[in-house]
Amino acid sequence: MPIVKRRLFAGPEVRALRLQVGASQAQLAATLAISVPYLSQIESNDRPLTGPVLLALARAYPDDWAGITGVDEPLLVAAATAGGDPSIAAPVAEDVLRRAVEQQPQVARRLVAVHEAYRRSQEQLRLLDDTVGAGTGDTSRLPWEEVRDWFHAEGNYIDPLDRAAEGLAGEIGTGTPALAERLRARHGVSIDTVDTGGRQLRAFDADARRLALDSALPPESLAFLLAHTLVRLEMADAIAATITGAGLRFDASRGLLAVGLANYAAGALTMPYAEFRAAAVGLRHDIDRLRRRFGVSFEQACHRLSTLQRPGAAGIPLFFLRIDMAGNITKRHSATRLQFARFGGACPLWVVHEAVAIPDRILVQRAEMPDGTRYVSMAKGLVKPSASYARPPRRYAVALGCEEADAADFIYADGLSAQAPTPIGMSCRICPRTDCDQRAFPPAGTTLSIDPDVRPVVPYGFG
Repeated sequence: MPIVKRRLFAGPEVRALRLQVGASQAQLAATLAISVPYLSQIESNDRPLTGPVLLALARAYPDDWAGITGVDEPLLVAAATAGGDPSIAAPVAEDVLRRAVEQQPQVARRLVAVHEAYRRSQEQLRLLDDTVGAGTGDTSRLPWEEVRDWFHAEGNYIDPLDRAAEGLAGEIGTGTPALAERLRARHGVSIDTVDTGGRQLRAFDADARRLALDSALPPESLAFLLAHTLVRLEMADAIAATITGAGLRFDASRGLLAVGLANYAAGALTMPYAEFRAAAVGLRHDIDRLRRRFGVSFEQACHRLSTLQRPGAAGIPLFFLRIDMAGNITKRHSATRLQFARFGGACPLWVVHEAVAIPDRILVQRAEMPDGTRYVSMAKGLVKPSASYARPPRRYAVALGCEEADAADFIYADGLSAQAPTPIGMSCRICPRTDCDQRAFPPAGTTLSIDPDVRPVVPYGFG
């Protein structure tokens, strides 16, 4: 029996979704790759939803978009991801994928399963590369590596702490006076500032209920450390329960996780989820404007943006990393398909390496991975001054980015569409690029070819 195509009008549902995610018509239209008048006609039920628009909605808002079409939308999104992966073969057209989901769902599920198996094998290859890079096996992970990997496995979002912090912010506010007053009134904590010469930022005497803070702290660091102390007192049970459920092997790991969870909750308290997410959408993730609005540092705002993964109210998927002057990745998280090496540095072609040497200037980049996925990112070098001439300042850089499909919501992508993408990779050990002048060594498992009569930039070929 032939399939009867029906015209689908869903204007109220589309408008409700747009309002739910806090997007303007211009922002949603850009996300869906349609014009604003076209979106306005859809919302007014003057035009039906077409297959490409439905697929774009399901891709952009998989947790928010209700499956009103009678089609298995999660399967459609998964099939679109599998069929659009250029590292396997030429991408499959969207209308072909939709017909497959509608007419042959078992075949579509098989396609998705095969693609998931392929992705898992690639992840295992990355982990093997990390092990080679670290010179250790997984059983030899250090405590800080165990905690870092736990946060990554959790998607860098801890729901009980995030919601508790948001509730506390709604009750008392987020500014330094409100935090200090809560510590004093509820917990009997006195707060002093002391000159430590930058040697100690914070010291809390639980018995004496005395919090000592370094007098050289900038306002945003002062607020964060007050919030850190407050959440340790008010969310002690939730933090302890999270640690118990984490299944970490070492006492040191559990201690580090306690600090990390308190830091997470402090960020969620100073930048409450719904308010911060709405501001991020409205300001198109302009970090300078966000940090001024919430009284936080540039790095704090970047890190918080990478945690906006609440089910049903997720922000755009972002990756975030911080590197030191030697190129070591000291913080990293990715809600995108881009994954970082767990050990060592990143691809030298990333603009973040240039940014670390140029403090207080924002650099932007359009980049492409070997699988064809494109990203837009910003990077900024930062300097944390010390409180004494005897202590050198800390220098590092942070980077934040998203997939090019989300560029309309990312202000740093403006004007980058005309820029040729920089070819980057995960690691030289698994990067297949044959024409990279920055290659440090050939990829594993390849055969070298060396011509003594010809000297290219990289002194060998491989295949």
